[in-house]
Amino acid sequence: MVEFPLEPSLAKMLIFSEEQKCVDDVATVVSSLSMPTIFYRPKEREEESDAAREKFFATESDHLTLLNVYQQWKKNGYRGDWCTRHFVHAKAMRKVKEVRQQILDICTQLKMRVETCGTDWDVVRKAICSAYFANAAKMKTVAEYVNMRSGMPCHLHPSSALFGMGVQPDYIVYHELTMTSKEYMQCVTAVEPEWLAELAPMFFSIKQQGETRTEKRLKEKAHKARMEAEMTEYNEQLKRDEEAAQAALTGVLAGGGSRPGSARHGIATPGSRGGARQSRGITPIGASGRAATPASTPGGATPGGATPGPGGGSVSGSSTPSGRSEPGTPRHKKKRFGM
Repeated sequence: MVEFPLEPSLAKMLIFSEEQKCVDDVATVVSSLSMPTIFYRPKEREEESDAAREKFFATESDHLTLLNVYQQWKKNGYRGDWCTRHFVHAKAMRKVKEVRQQILDICTQLKMRVETCGTDWDVVRKAICSAYFANAAKMKTVAEYVNMRSGMPCHLHPSSALFGMGVQPDYIVYHELTMTSKEYMQCVTAVEPEWLAELAPMFFSIKQQGETRTEKRLKEKAHKARMEAEMTEYNEQLKRDEEAAQAALTGVLAGGGSRPGSARHGIATPGSRGGARQSRGITPIGASGRAATPASTPGGATPGGATPGPGGGSVSGSSTPSGRSEPGTPRHKKKRFGM
């Protein structure tokens, strides 16, 4: 770190950027921070200059806005007229270019791999987080944050790229504080809480492992889509069940059936048609398994089919318990066998 003529935090940012494979990009950010500002805002053209500045905004970081300005200036051949049209200090940009080259020369001497991340600026934000974890702040209200270590309230400056954006980040790091009517943060970058816990575990920890804002949005979107699909499938199944039940009922009625509870589903009761049929055509079965017929004798029958017996008794006229007739009755006949 002592090899770089920079603040310790910026030197650490450069060293960590080699691990993230974005030394070239971080060198641009660090050299831009060596200037107080690279934009100018003339009083008579304030709205025009603000509109030109917003074209370079990276919605998650003021540091990335500085990187974007330098890259656009480089694409336009480092021309001074381009700076004039976009309200950028041409002299400050030339100084940034010189400092940047000095930093890259030192990196080459230290045999650091000078690479660019292209458009994957998340790795640049993580490198910035490694340098400013002591200046981490958590959102309290709109445009108002609280330093996570000191508890000091701090506010987004109106010129920040994060000021007035639709969804403000929950956690940020800043380059420095400016004390005016409020404590305004200069050069702010949105970071993930997991980065703070990873890069400064002695100061930060996560009680429960969470998700990044992007992962949380994707998870909520997938859950909503899954619930809608399940509800659609349920409604379709309910409709199919109703159609099947209606088709079955229509088939029963078309085949001559009747609904339960109609006149054709009556119950036979004594005296009804079913009972009359039994009295005419069905003979009760006796104990012997044969059809029971009333027994009669010449002398008449007593109630229940019994005939008078000797001594005033009565003898059953139907059958003995074994089902056979007594000898001497009209039903008892002897068989003769021829010799």
